[in-house]
Amino acid sequence: MWDNHAVLRAVANLLLTASLLMLLYAGGYWLTHSPLFPVKRIHIAGQVAKVTPVQLKYIAQNELTGTFFTLDINKTRHAFEKLPWVSQVQVRRAWPDRLDITVSEHVALARWGDQGLISTTGRWFDAASDQPLPVMYGPAASEKEMMQALQEFRQRLQPARLQPVRLWLSERRAWRMELDNGVTLELGRGPVAERLTRFVDHWSHSLATLPYRITYVDLRYPNGFAVRMPDYKAPPTATNKL
Repeated sequence: MWDNHAVLRAVANLLLTASLLMLLYAGGYWLTHSPLFPVKRIHIAGQVAKVTPVQLKYIAQNELTGTFFTLDINKTRHAFEKLPWVSQVQVRRAWPDRLDITVSEHVALARWGDQGLISTTGRWFDAASDQPLPVMYGPAASEKEMMQALQEFRQRLQPARLQPVRLWLSERRAWRMELDNGVTLELGRGPVAERLTRFVDHWSHSLATLPYRITYVDLRYPNGFAVRMPDYKAPPTATNKL
């Protein structure tokens, strides 16, 4: 083989190519990991009301590691998403030394029992709020279903100028709701929206005009509803008068 000049040239070319590749790799590794390319500027954008600048600054100073080239984008995004009110974070590099971070917040729609909040997108998140939010109680993984129902129920109650303050969904998918006037509506399963519309139609014209306090309306009847009025007293009959 040592007398075969063609083979020797091929081996020499191969070794030379391998050496060049190793040099390029080493140079590239040094370049990307070199302290000559730090992240000097961090630009944080987004409409935030609950996330404070102090929280964002803390994450930027304590969680971001690496150079402009080696900084882990996914790790950086997850670090910001750990903040209670943060919904979504987008991170991108901007040559030569800037990191652009866009933060989106959750918008709270309701409380999930006494364990966190539900956003307007139906996502549960762990945060505190002093807003007067309605409270929802339901089975696990029913957050989005209840979010959609709450928004629909609000719309249907608007003509009666009423608001839901508590909403329950049972394991059997039966609905119950407490209104801001203290009335509890038993909606049950099936055509819940139709039953609620029936209640709204009768509330302003008949129920709200009664001289008695109403605490409960059962709407599970096909063509009507039952009303509970604790203060109601039946008028005396002719027999009782005698």
